[in-house]
Amino acid sequence: MSDWKPIIGLEIHAELLTESKMFSACPVVDSVEAAPNTAVDPVSLGLPGTLPVINRQAVEFGLMVGLALHCEIPPVNQFARKNYFYPDLPKGYQISQYERPLAVNGWLDIEVTPESGEPYTKHIRIRRAHLEEDTGKLTHIGGGSSLVDYNRAGVPLLEIVTEPDINSAEEAEAFARTLRAILVYLGVNNGDMSKGVLRVEPNISVMHKDDTEFRTRTEVKNLNSIRNLYRATQVEIERQIKLWTSGEGVKQATLGWDEAKQRVVIQRVKERADEYRYFPEPDLPILEISREWVEEVRAKLPELPAAKRQRFMEVFGLSDYDARQLVAEQAIAHYYEAVVAAGANPKSAANWILGGLFTLMNEQSMEREAIEQTRINAGQFAELVKLVDGGTINKGTAQTVLAEMWDTGNDPARIVEARELAQVSDESAIREAVSRVLTENAKLVQDYLGGKDKLFGALVGQVMKAMGGKANAQVVTDILRRELEAMRA
Repeated sequence: MSDWKPIIGLEIHAELLTESKMFSACPVVDSVEAAPNTAVDPVSLGLPGTLPVINRQAVEFGLMVGLALHCEIPPVNQFARKNYFYPDLPKGYQISQYERPLAVNGWLDIEVTPESGEPYTKHIRIRRAHLEEDTGKLTHIGGGSSLVDYNRAGVPLLEIVTEPDINSAEEAEAFARTLRAILVYLGVNNGDMSKGVLRVEPNISVMHKDDTEFRTRTEVKNLNSIRNLYRATQVEIERQIKLWTSGEGVKQATLGWDEAKQRVVIQRVKERADEYRYFPEPDLPILEISREWVEEVRAKLPELPAAKRQRFMEVFGLSDYDARQLVAEQAIAHYYEAVVAAGANPKSAANWILGGLFTLMNEQSMEREAIEQTRINAGQFAELVKLVDGGTINKGTAQTVLAEMWDTGNDPARIVEARELAQVSDESAIREAVSRVLTENAKLVQDYLGGKDKLFGALVGQVMKAMGGKANAQVVTDILRRELEAMRA
């Protein structure tokens, strides 16, 4: 295995969040939720005599992505016909871009955390990003029959193509996660891979340490989750190494991913680019992108994840790890900033979101981007953090309060008052509890005094239990330590 190096390039297809389709005024709908064939028009159905018109918003969204990926924006763009039979595109061809794409020569730095070894940064070159129209959706019903839904046909699609700079399944996963976050932050794609609005296709080959050029590659089509991207890439790498090692060799092919069986399936022999028979689209004019237009779009770019992460570290004093977790999903970053704006200490807020709140979300199998759908709004969460930092409740009690907030949506102060959960800091009450615990746990005390220092934590736990979990842990620790030291003397 160490003699082989994976060579991977990614093709990412991102549907753009425009109101209408790429070349017509037909509305864009949710292709999963909407009734089949309810969002079609003469253009998207390819009826005779219809003419396409370029969607300006789609072009601007594509420019935003190109600029976010540090691409060059050529002054001249041109659409082309891709003459390849698509059973779910009624025209019989796809309008795409070939020789003159929207954006070229970009790059994206990704942070990779391998299963073994230290995290590292990898520079991935972007070959191009071009606009095209999406295809429809086929549903196979058996017996050699299929149903077609044209709602998605003609939806604006941005295809982003990397150079073959990716060398592991971990790097492919990191790139996809980083790019997905950028697309969501830009507001051009909602990132919902389960609905096919974002699809990733890895082109995979392997090189032996003695090779001087690339070997035959395969392409895994239409992966609908980042986890599937990782698994499919890993499986295909292993499959290719096994084939080359056995002397059988790899055939250029398009593959599918069988998620249930965790294996790749050969779908067809791979076509070459010249088999698509590209030629300039005669019904669309050449598209000129002025420098003024580019700068106008650049001015609209929002703060992207990398810049937001750096700001969180500099302004809020967060660690790189915490900042990275908070900006991974735009919804989380927005929620965190709202909590801080409501008066919570930035570091405390980060700790409670990444710890307490994420734990509850994990227990409910809730995706991170759904954070704002919880019953706990940012103001209530900030109030909880302030109750802990202000000493009104301790951390253990706060976990209990947070769980009730999750279930009911009630304010934390109201929960604390109703259940009498306020933290006890009265030294006389705590001293009485400490005295009682020391008397009732004589054996534990003797063992501690005999040198078993680790038993101190058990004694603290007994005092906290005696106080119903509401005692100020620091006061308990101080009084207990003084009492034990007095016994030692």
